[in-house]
Amino acid sequence: MGDVQLLAAMLRSDRADVASYARLLAGALAGALPAGMVEVEHRRGLTDRMAGREGRPVAVLVHGQDRDLELREGARGAVEGEIRQVVRGVVISRRAVGVDLWLEALAVDLTRIAARDAAAREALGRLLRPGP
Repeated sequence: MGDVQLLAAMLRSDRADVASYARLLAGALAGALPAGMVEVEHRRGLTDRMAGREGRPVAVLVHGQDRDLELREGARGAVEGEIRQVVRGVVISRRAVGVDLWLEALAVDLTRIAARDAAAREALGRLLRPGP
């Protein structure tokens, strides 16, 4: 269980907005996670559309084994979390949670994936290794 807590602490550090989590999950970990596991919702303004840019990330949805974890930009830029229980593709319950609880749930899901997938295990190992 120590790895889960370490991973959650690392994910928590220096990330106060949805865009930071989107970059981490869709960027650094994307190659190690199963295809389609992470979805990022963007909000595009007129200048984004004219420039052909994706826009600003406003939500990250992580599909786990039996639940979906969503982190969304709320009022005044606050980050809001939600955990959804899913059975055969149908959401049966939703629970609003704080970012800390959301990160704990994400760490548990990532640890489960790493336990059964070598590429994910290697990517998480690189993430947890202290940098220079």
